Amino acid sequence: MTDSREAAFRAWVLEHRTRLRTTAFLLCGDWYLADDLVQDALGRLYSRWERVVAGGDPRAYVHRILCNLNTDYRRRPARREISEADVATLGSHPNTSIDERDDDLIAALLAIPVGQRTVLVLRFFEDLSIEQTANLLKTSSGNVKSQTSRGLEALRSRLRARPAKTEGAA
Repeated sequence: MTDSREAAFRAWVLEHRTRLRTTAFLLCGDWYLADDLVQDALGRLYSRWERVVAGGDPRAYVHRILCNLNTDYRRRPARREISEADVATLGSHPNTSIDERDDDLIAALLAIPVGQRTVLVLRFFEDLSIEQTANLLKTSSGNVKSQTSRGLEALRSRLRARPAKTEGAA
C-alpha cells in the first residue's frame, strides 16, 4: 500500500473506530470481545483497502465483517466458555461513550435473539435502511422487516418486565 493510501486508511480508522467498537459491543455484549472483533475487521479491511474504497463506502464492508466475525465467534464452542474471573467484567464498559442510563436498554438488547439484535443494531444504531440491512446480511427485505418487528417486540417486552428502580437505590 502506498503512503497516501495508508494515510487514507489510518484517517478512516481514526474517524470510525469508536463507532465500530460500540457497534461490535451491541452485537456481542462484551467490550473486550468487541475490541477483538474490531481489530480483526480492520485487519481484513486493511488487506483489501484499495478494492473496498474503489467499490464505495468501506462502512458496509466492515459491518458485514463484524457480523460475520460475531457469528463465527458464537458458533465455536470453545470460545463460549467463560472463566469465573471473567464473568464480573462482562457488564463493565471501559472507555466507552455508552451512558450508564443505557444499561437497561443494553441488557434488554443483549437478552433478545442474536438475529433480531443484529437487525436492530444495524437498522437503528447504524441507521441503515431495510434494503441496506438486507444486502449486508444477504437476506430478503421481508426477513429484515419481520426480524425488526419481532426484535422490537422482544425488546419492549424485556424492558416492561425489568424491575423498577427505586429512588436512592445504588
